[in-house]
Amino acid sequence: MAHSTPASDGSTRPDGSAYPVIRTEEEWRALLTPEEYRVLRAAGTEAPFTGEYTDTRETGVYRCRACSAELFRSDGKFDSHCGWPSFFTPLAGEAVVLLQDSSLGMVRTEVRCASCGGHLGHVFNGEGYPTPTDQRYCINSVSLTFEPGP
Repeated sequence: MAHSTPASDGSTRPDGSAYPVIRTEEEWRALLTPEEYRVLRAAGTEAPFTGEYTDTRETGVYRCRACSAELFRSDGKFDSHCGWPSFFTPLAGEAVVLLQDSSLGMVRTEVRCASCGGHLGHVFNGEGYPTPTDQRYCINSVSLTFEPGP
């Protein structure tokens, strides 16, 4: 996972390379609902405790709603009581990219899909999370789809 300041227009990965899945803004708008577009393409946030996957307990894989890339597995999900689906690790080291986010008058770490650059949420570090990594990836449900299975 790369951790860097994003390109000014968000069109490239932190290392300057292009995201593998590229679409025009018109194509993204046609593919996504207005709420999906607002979160995935404009870095919005869904209201806490309203998302489809906040309380999901089934076994399976969480994918990017925009491009279907595998992002997280259910065995990495935990109940953080923060109002969004929370994971302690992405599916693989290259599933997401991390970017510095200085919006809203604070510095946070934004999580984006490594395949399409879609905004997923934020990751927080700190002792006290009941996880093996001391990390909490707070991910918007609207950024995900869930595929049940082993």
